[in-house]
Amino acid sequence: MYDVRFYKGNYSWRQKQANQDKCAAYVEHHFNAAANPNSGYSMVVTGKLASDTSKNWGRLYANLVAQEFEVPVGGTGGILVGGYNGRGNGNLKHTKMPAILLEPLFVSNPQHAEWVRSSAGQDKLAKILANSIIEIFADGSRIGFSIGHKYKTSRPKDRGAAVQGGGAEADYAEIVMEKAKHILENYDASKQAPAVVAKEEDVPPDNDIRVIKDGKELWLHTDVDEDDDVVWDEESRILNITTNQ
Repeated sequence: MYDVRFYKGNYSWRQKQANQDKCAAYVEHHFNAAANPNSGYSMVVTGKLASDTSKNWGRLYANLVAQEFEVPVGGTGGILVGGYNGRGNGNLKHTKMPAILLEPLFVSNPQHAEWVRSSAGQDKLAKILANSIIEIFADGSRIGFSIGHKYKTSRPKDRGAAVQGGGAEADYAEIVMEKAKHILENYDASKQAPAVVAKEEDVPPDNDIRVIKDGKELWLHTDVDEDDDVVWDEESRILNITTNQ
């Protein structure tokens, strides 16, 4: 019933390919992490201009995770619109369909990490993701999947946060999404042929920062990834870029 397609390359490229393939929905899977090992909640990021469908879908998913694993929800009712100081918005802003970025559990939390690393925990997360899609997009659709951090052209070694007990965030996110794909594509016997994926070099990169003063662009070139923290300090007049990889 469902046709699930994984997208690779830099985040903007993935979204544009999902648009081209006319996906009905787009999901990017991450896991959260924090310096405090006791931090732990379920949350979904939506774009700044997210539709009501995206927000309702995000709340549904975050609350299903919270109920299954008995953890609180973060953000507002489970969603954070626009991401952390804008971080996360770039992972979704190019989509032309409902889109969400998942942050279901904290891999820096030992208990959460144990769930993430276990087959049983992965099965639960995959079922929740699949069920949320079936609930919101009940007629069967083409669904775009993106593994956060992994398979970026600009930073091919990026795997996201380290997981307590071993492994990396992106590798476990991929396992969950593969399992969710299996559930969705076996929900109905009908299957569609895989899409022909274009090469990423066919489109220009868009990870640069541009500075414009009085309508004139000043020379500045630096690689900035959507996973990086970019914060403008008004008091010091400094733009701080913290690389996350």
